[in-house]
Amino acid sequence: MRIPFAKLFVTSPFDGLLEHALKVKECAWAFEQATECFVAEQCLNFEEFRKQVHALENEADAIKRRIRGHLPKGTLLPVEKFQLFRYLREQDHVLDSVKDTLEWLSFRPQPGIPSGMQKNFMLLIDAVIDPLEDLSVMVEQAKIYFETFSEAQRVKVKEIIRKLRQKEHEADKLEDLLNREIFSTITDGVTVFHLVMLVEKIGSIADHAENAGDMMRAMIAK
Repeated sequence: MRIPFAKLFVTSPFDGLLEHALKVKECAWAFEQATECFVAEQCLNFEEFRKQVHALENEADAIKRRIRGHLPKGTLLPVEKFQLFRYLREQDHVLDSVKDTLEWLSFRPQPGIPSGMQKNFMLLIDAVIDPLEDLSVMVEQAKIYFETFSEAQRVKVKEIIRKLRQKEHEADKLEDLLNREIFSTITDGVTVFHLVMLVEKIGSIADHAENAGDMMRAMIAK
């Protein structure tokens, strides 16, 4: 007989994972504002949004350390402890990728994206923003699953994971399209390098969100 997860803990470790995921969601808004600001060229608030992401990433690191340091020893878990930590690592890598992307943008003295690429660039941003917001929903639904072991609840979690994979696939296609546009229209070597790396860094956000989904799927597997 499977013991309801809620009865094994005074506080579920998924509470901490959810708190961490909500920091990712907060970062999604600041990241979106920062990238739109960069594309607009005339925006003066890019640095403010970048610093906001940095502060949220530091707050998330504190949550991560608390989860790792306060998981009760010898307590029965419905999943292996290493699976919880692997999930947390991937969710944390999402934040790292967001921060690294904005750091990379800040190195460019002049903001802006070539006008012919702006539409696909923003589509790529949209493709990685949705997974950032979905992670907290996935963790919240997974927390309910481990409290109830309801098959219907498990299906809900799997559907969110499927959406994460779909968004990552969309991001991959946009990465390929943008790289083709960069090499076919830009002649300045420095600009080519900066844009190609930028596209790769943005894409890595969706990659880590998908990886987090894969880790979650392993945790809810029967």
